[in-house]
Amino acid sequence: MDTSWKSFGLRAALLDKLEEKEIRQPTPVQAKAIPALLGGRDVYARSQTGTGKTLAFLLPILERIDPDRSEVQAIVLAPTQELAMQIVRVAEIYAEACGIRVQQLIGGAAVKRQIERLRLKPQLVIGTPGRVNELMKLRKLKLNRVSFVVVDEADQMFELGSTAELEAILGSVGDDRRLAFFSATLPAAMERLAGRWMADPERIDVAQAERVAASIKHVYIVSDVRDKFESAKKLIHALKPSSALIFHNDTDQIAHWESRFGFEGFSAGSLYGDADKLKRSQTLDRFRDGRCELLLATDVAARGIDIHALPLVVNVDAPDEAERYVHRAGRTGRMGRAGLVVTLAAPREVAPLVKLAKKLGIELEERVLFGGKLLPLDEFRRRGAGGSNGSGQAASGRSIPARSGLSRSGGAAGEADRPARRAVGEAGSSLRRGAGISSRPPQNGGTGAGADASASGTGRGATANPRAGKPAAGVSAAATGGAKADKKSKAARERARKDKGAPKWLKAKREDRDDKPQ
Repeated sequence: MDTSWKSFGLRAALLDKLEEKEIRQPTPVQAKAIPALLGGRDVYARSQTGTGKTLAFLLPILERIDPDRSEVQAIVLAPTQELAMQIVRVAEIYAEACGIRVQQLIGGAAVKRQIERLRLKPQLVIGTPGRVNELMKLRKLKLNRVSFVVVDEADQMFELGSTAELEAILGSVGDDRRLAFFSATLPAAMERLAGRWMADPERIDVAQAERVAASIKHVYIVSDVRDKFESAKKLIHALKPSSALIFHNDTDQIAHWESRFGFEGFSAGSLYGDADKLKRSQTLDRFRDGRCELLLATDVAARGIDIHALPLVVNVDAPDEAERYVHRAGRTGRMGRAGLVVTLAAPREVAPLVKLAKKLGIELEERVLFGGKLLPLDEFRRRGAGGSNGSGQAASGRSIPARSGLSRSGGAAGEADRPARRAVGEAGSSLRRGAGISSRPPQNGGTGAGADASASGTGRGATANPRAGKPAAGVSAAATGGAKADKKSKAARERARKDKGAPKWLKAKREDRDDKPQ
């Protein structure tokens, strides 16, 4: 079966633009959705992100719009401002070649200006449900001649509570229209709405078993919650990506992380629902053109956005739902490109994350940040067996130095630091023996370090401090040695008195405490 662009019967202007963009062949979702929509069928389609869903509905819309009719003939709805504007940018490229006018209607923009633009008689309107409804109530937007209605990222539309607004729009559209839902998932609410508003719809389910692109690699790093910023910073240093999208489950920490990344010398921006429309648009533009290295976002704000060749997605918080993971991972590895998703998982998040990966059918590997590299667990163990990673850091098993911020159980340096501490202790003992200095407390009237230093005349405090009125260190040690011995014997007698009748465990505890150096 021929599935080339020409086989769809698209107009020459669209074929020329596809050739100019070097889009040679339709993707599976495009190959199934375009003929169905051109044939007059209602469609609800599920296909993983990054598979070309936008062109799957834009091309048949532009093919059916009559440029000579000065009225709205098609409307595309998106759950967020960013996704709506992304669709507008793609639509304008292909619509201009066909002489078709496109108008964006999104929340956050000036209503008066949008009303003025509607006087130019656009044939294709792309917007968010809230603003479209607002203009309908003001009687500034008429949809009775619309022949195409498309809802992109439909599952998110229902999750954000836009079902009532969507149904109000569908009720304002004439009966002779095509309706299409596109999404990476098909929730039950969407299927119920499809059953109520669609007539004999065609269901398209592309690569159902593979909900996340095969070109994406999935790994996780175990990191305590308090250490996650340091882990993210070291990850960026280790991988040196051209850009990275960093997801948070909520907005509480986004501004804090943005300022910390800025302090560390990174160019960072944030994208979340509470930010105003202008700031969100400017941040996204900076990220797209490379002026911003790191973009911190929530699921809602980054839903459906397409960043060309994004190499890295970082989950600061492990997603609590499989669909969230699907949409986050879908920001990278688009159209067959390679991508990497790294999740910073607290110890309690590891088990749910592994379970989620099994549900999605993806291979999830544990990695360790060590020596400035992101190492597979086996390689980290091999380096640990050698005792050093070549950079002066010792490793043992899966223990990681606490200062790295990547300890599995909370961060003690543990075995990795013991050889170094033991070496320092032995060196100190050797130094004291070579200098004739005893490490034991002064005995028999004080013949320890202070007395030796005084006799040789080289002690640090051999000369008295006239202003302080203190005697020389050697004299002080000799005079107080007997007092210390007497004090110790008194302490021993006091302990013996207290130990009478005491249980053994309490005696042992007191002995350990008293034997510790003061």
